[in-house]
Amino acid sequence: MKIVFKTTFLLFMLAVVACQSSTAPQKETKAAQVLEASCGVCQFGMKGDDCELAVRLDGKPYFVDGTSIDDHGDAHDKAGFCNAIRKAEVEGQLVNGRFKVAKFKLLP
Repeated sequence: MKIVFKTTFLLFMLAVVACQSSTAPQKETKAAQVLEASCGVCQFGMKGDDCELAVRLDGKPYFVDGTSIDDHGDAHDKAGFCNAIRKAEVEGQLVNGRFKVAKFKLLP
């Protein structure tokens, strides 16, 4: 019975690891970076149907997962993301063409 349990557990762990790996390129940030942040559609010219938060990394914009455009005030305000490009301290990584944030702090 112990062998069956250990074998099942080992197979489960291998499946979890296999599911976490991806063939898509990923770029992990080692430390917080100051990036431009804004509405990807309104300010960065990205394709989309609705206003959505994006950051510009190495000159290229990426939509953001882990925080939304509405988490940081009124996007349509004078200094909001749809009307201005702001700076943010950001940690995260690129996964499947989107920036997955672990930390997002809007700078003044």
